[in-house]
Amino acid sequence: MKIIIVENAAVGSHKAYNLLVQGLQTQARVLGLATGSTPILLYQEMAQSKLDFSHITTINLDEYLGLGPNNPQSYHYFMKQHLFQFKSFSKNYLPNGLAPDINQELQRYDQVIADHPIAIQILGIGQNGHIGFNEPGTSFHSQTHCVTLSSSTRDANARFFPNKQAVPQKAISMGLFSIMQSQRIILMAWGKDKAEAVSQMINGPVTEKCPASILQKHPHTTVILDSAAAAKLN
Repeated sequence: MKIIIVENAAVGSHKAYNLLVQGLQTQARVLGLATGSTPILLYQEMAQSKLDFSHITTINLDEYLGLGPNNPQSYHYFMKQHLFQFKSFSKNYLPNGLAPDINQELQRYDQVIADHPIAIQILGIGQNGHIGFNEPGTSFHSQTHCVTLSSSTRDANARFFPNKQAVPQKAISMGLFSIMQSQRIILMAWGKDKAEAVSQMINGPVTEKCPASILQKHPHTTVILDSAAAAKLN
């Protein structure tokens, strides 16, 4: 695990962008994408760049259950707003939050991941150590699954909704086993609210109580932190 500490999110996002460009130059063809506030500056830089993504396939980590692609709070909508409306890709895959048969949708998404091995996976980290929507207690062997979101996750995401009650209680998420199959992982974290989770991820034991701690066992993970998120590191 390589740790890079920078002064702020803008500098960190630019470093992540440069790593992404390096990966694309070495024939990376599938990007795993995250949502939430953490990667927004990275997507902004991708959107404003002259890079051609028309040969690149993207696979997103997760989607809220019950939200369709035209819902402004859905991750389909988020990705369109921040990246997909600006750049054309070969294919964009996201879980279907309105799938009539959830088990069938989970199997479909596992097949998507199997058919398109992820070269570079972008991650953020939740205050409770979750990656994707893999909450504490999620099996390290998990593949795509339906998740009941923790109260702390719903609290953290309430700022994107009218209120906490409007935050969906369930989501579809790529599993930890699937994330670990990525050839390279770039995790970003900004702000003091992430400091404890970052410390547990890097310095703590590898435990399902902190899902991100499994990244200690990944051979090619780069963690990019601002000084506030790195404040509790030894």
